[in-house]
Amino acid sequence: MNKVKLTELGIKDSRDLLNKREISAAELTNAYIQNIQESTKLNAFIEKTFDIALMQASRADKLIGAKSQKSLCGIPLGIKDLFCCKNVKTQAASAILDNFIPPYESTVTQKLWDEQAVMLGKLNMDEFAMGSSNETSAYGPAINPWKLNDSDDPLTPGGSSGGSSAAVAANLCAAATGTDTGGSIRQPASFTGTVGLKPTYGRCSRWGIIAFASSFDQAGPITKNVTDSAIMLKAMSGFDPKDSTSAKIEVPDYEQQLEKDINGLRIGLAKEYSLEKVDSEAKRKWENAILLLKNMGAEIIDISLPHTEFALPTYYVLAPAEASSNLARYDGVRYGHRATLDTNDSILELYEKTRSEGFGTEVKRRILIGTYVLSSGYYDAYYKRAQKVRSLIKNDFDEVFKKVDLILTPTTPTSAFPLGSKGTQDPVEMYMNDIFTVPTNLAGLPAISLPVGLDELGLPLGVQLIGDNWQEPLILNTAFNLENALAFESKPKNWWA
Repeated sequence: MNKVKLTELGIKDSRDLLNKREISAAELTNAYIQNIQESTKLNAFIEKTFDIALMQASRADKLIGAKSQKSLCGIPLGIKDLFCCKNVKTQAASAILDNFIPPYESTVTQKLWDEQAVMLGKLNMDEFAMGSSNETSAYGPAINPWKLNDSDDPLTPGGSSGGSSAAVAANLCAAATGTDTGGSIRQPASFTGTVGLKPTYGRCSRWGIIAFASSFDQAGPITKNVTDSAIMLKAMSGFDPKDSTSAKIEVPDYEQQLEKDINGLRIGLAKEYSLEKVDSEAKRKWENAILLLKNMGAEIIDISLPHTEFALPTYYVLAPAEASSNLARYDGVRYGHRATLDTNDSILELYEKTRSEGFGTEVKRRILIGTYVLSSGYYDAYYKRAQKVRSLIKNDFDEVFKKVDLILTPTTPTSAFPLGSKGTQDPVEMYMNDIFTVPTNLAGLPAISLPVGLDELGLPLGVQLIGDNWQEPLILNTAFNLENALAFESKPKNWWA
């Protein structure tokens, strides 16, 4: 099998070939390494760990030969730069963590290595996961493998997991890890024609993942198809005593539950998820997804989530507040970047200079917002009130899930936009990209984005399925059925090689 075809395979198909000994893990890994070496224009990988990958691949081949393989044996993965990997540079795409090398492994990545996966390297992202376009990265933006029909303008791969989505879409890895705080897995997946899954809050351990907003952050996979998302989620999930928010709930075999029919499934359409903010082609693709679900026997039910309109302002009070607290630890004293001081500078000046030099503009903006809403005199007016609205949003979902099994929404208002075209003057314009994804983070609910077709510009669009807590099996099964019905097979042209 030639190199191009080999790297186009997903996890399941690669695993089948590996287990049949028709290909070797070393052969598969080398094919991906070659793709990565030819893809510098995409700027998806910011730290390459090829030596580690080849050692892991060699071990995988021995394990397969001894019939001791596990679910991800020999599968080459990319890891978002937010996940700490022992003895591998991890910076959260921020200058303030310049050359930081963790002495420990995140729980999620350790689970992947325990399943015998192969680590190709660390992937680009928005700084500290704060962004929707990958433009806040200290390494420069990752580039979307897709292009407009009649333009060479580079497009955003989405954010914050932009490197992850770009790498999967461009066949630079079989799958990748991401994190989702306000849509940072699902929006990039929608922009790149990949599948992005945000699990229920507490399903995957947050230990060893550099924190942005601790009550929102959740790890999840970006993959080439729904089946691969099921395989990855199984490997990434499970209780972790090192994470106080980790749930002690059994992890099902998601892959084994994918082929059930959805006849009689109740799917809700929320009137507040306004399609007025969605372009015409996105609306048509959305309506087609509804029709396909109806044809498979699903019942479509109109629902209301009355507090949805307050989701974005609530999120952009609470998430920066948590960020301002989490990022207070970066002071230049113990690790990462340290500013050069003048002779008479104090320790306070060390903090100020280090943080001024190390943090990017968007991170500084969110720290300032967060500090403001937590300050004396404003805490009750902003932070406390936002927490109350968050509870109302969660209650809306609780009531709706008494009537329906899943909720269907667009993933994003539009397809991918050119780099530099949004948020340069008005950051709120960029924040609006999260309008369909943020509510699930406020409520801690699981959701998946899968590609539904191409718009008139030749760019992929996604739809989102939202479920109740711990309903990942139902979400994945419905997404699997819809994926088969849609038969989306479009791929970006290989212009970067």
